[in-house]
Amino acid sequence: MHALSTCLRTALAGGVLASAVAIASPAAQAADNPASGKGPAAAAAAAPSLTEIAARLPKVGPQDVIKLAASQVGISENSAGGGTKFQEWYMTSPRARETLARDGGALEEYENAPWCDMFVSWVGQQLGIQPVMGSDAYTVEHARWFADHGRWGRTPKPGAVVFFSWSGSNKIGDIQHVGFVVRDNGDGTIRTVEGNTGNGAVEARTRPAWQVAGYGYPVYPAELAS
Repeated sequence: MHALSTCLRTALAGGVLASAVAIASPAAQAADNPASGKGPAAAAAAAPSLTEIAARLPKVGPQDVIKLAASQVGISENSAGGGTKFQEWYMTSPRARETLARDGGALEEYENAPWCDMFVSWVGQQLGIQPVMGSDAYTVEHARWFADHGRWGRTPKPGAVVFFSWSGSNKIGDIQHVGFVVRDNGDGTIRTVEGNTGNGAVEARTRPAWQVAGYGYPVYPAELAS
């Protein structure tokens, strides 16, 4: 099985979501991040923002993500660290070719690679919201994708993508693991669903909040109309 610390980049790993419909330009990112200081004129001339993209996606909300993620609890890897449907899906996805082009390596290396972020990406793809959740095999670059789109913070929310650094660092470069927030327990811990944890399985866990480097907040289509 893969130790949790191996959710780091090895010979290959993922990065920001780069397909034409899925990624916003820097100006469009400003529309999702008012703190950027860039005005609406620049954003208007750019590609659609994540909010605009979300408006065209299935009306999925945080509880839909939590329900699907939780339904996968118990799925585990084989003795080589592979064999999950999450790795198999990622290897057949266009995103895998993009990350290979960026990071090098060979496609078959994903077969037994750490899969915590592949699990997160699979959930987004299954529900049709991958463009606003991001897709990756490398936790650090996935976190950067959220930060680049102004969707990064320190508040645990149901359905947020939670990024862990076991040392307690809040630096994106120190991130080692990823999962989904189920709830804030209100006692300094959070309840999560994670892939590639424990003995290399999807599990529900209770984690101390001090191990969280930060949270990525997908733009949930169901919340746009609320």
